[in-house]
Order: sequence, then structure tokens, then C-alpha cells
Amino acid sequence: MAVLKAKDLAVGYESQAVLDNINFEINSGDYFCIVGENGSGKSTLMKTMLGLISPVSGEISFAEGLEKNEIGYLPQQSDVQRDFPASVYEIVLSGCQNGLGKRFFYSKEQKALALDNIKKMGIEKLKSRCYRELSGGQQQRVLLARALCATKKALLLDEPVAGLDPQVTEEMYELIKQLNDDGMTIIMISHDLVNVQNYATKIFDVNSMKVTTIKADKEGK
Repeated sequence: MAVLKAKDLAVGYESQAVLDNINFEINSGDYFCIVGENGSGKSTLMKTMLGLISPVSGEISFAEGLEKNEIGYLPQQSDVQRDFPASVYEIVLSGCQNGLGKRFFYSKEQKALALDNIKKMGIEKLKSRCYRELSGGQQQRVLLARALCATKKALLLDEPVAGLDPQVTEEMYELIKQLNDDGMTIIMISHDLVNVQNYATKIFDVNSMKVTTIKADKEGK
């Protein structure tokens, strides 16, 4: 079942398209990677998919039962965000904000969800640590746990391994792949085509506007 479709889509700012003629379909359980060089419009496409900016033309449609605010999002970090003075637990719990409704306080279930996702990301010992004191890889695990608090269906990840060393990069890819194996639909922006080919089920190249389907068998990946 398709969870998201782009049809004759053009994306950009102030009615000026930076990418156009975009057509693809993302199905439930896909590991869908959007690839291209830096500055090629990948992040603009993702912001359009999230509803943060409007399409220049064409349309994006979501499956019944999936709303834009139910998609977990892991953005690229700025230097200011890396220095945010909050605890790991507070940041992860903030991923539940869309579920607060008119309430001012998080529910017992939301707090349990945050703790569960902290455990899932292997950062239990960091729960009370200040976020800005963590390494880049640890911070990405925190943000991934936060994104998981917002969804049970789909994650959008914008360059999730940017700036990480090779070992931590591999660990992050394995974490994301495990989430996909557990049923989460993954939509990832990356310029790391070599590694992406080891994990993705579909690759959309913004240069050619073509979707390539990758064999499901990844030799144990």
C-alpha cells in the first residue's frame, strides 16, 4: 500500500521551482532514499513532503490514516541546535508534542513511549545527560528516538550520518535498517550513494528523476 505519492510535482520557493517533473510512490515498509549532490534540491523536496512549504505545482498525497504531523522527522542540525541545554530525556519526550492536544503535560503513556525509544536507541545510560555534552553519534541517536515518539509508521531522515565518523556512520545505518525491518517506512535524504545502495529498497535520483528498485536480499543487511 502506498503511504505517499508525488505526481507531476515541482518544488521550490516563491513560485520558482528548483526541482520539477517529480513522480514517485512510496509504499508501506519501503526504505526509500532520495539522492543527489549537495544543493540539488533534496531538502526542499523533503520540506515539501512534510508540508513545511507548499508545492510550486503538482501534488503530494498521503495514504488514508497517515497525516503529515504523524511522520517522524530527523532534520539536519545547526550549531545552535547541537548546543541545546536540555537533558536527553527532555529532548526525546518533546517528540510527543503533537499528541498533547489541549493538555499542558505529557501523559504517563507518552513518558513510557519516550523511555522505550531511548532504550531502543541504546542510550539508556545517557538519559539524564545534557544533550550538548554528547558526541555527534550520540546526539543523532537522541534525535532518532525523538522522531520515533512522533510516529509508528514513517520516518523522514535528512542526511542522518552527516559529519559522523565511519564506525558511527555504520552503526547509524544499522539502527535505521533495524527500524525498517521492524516495519517502519524509511524516507532518507543522502548524498552517500555507496552506503545507501547497501540498505535501500528504492533510490530516487533527483538528477535523473528516476526511481531504481534495489533487490530485497542484502546479504544479511
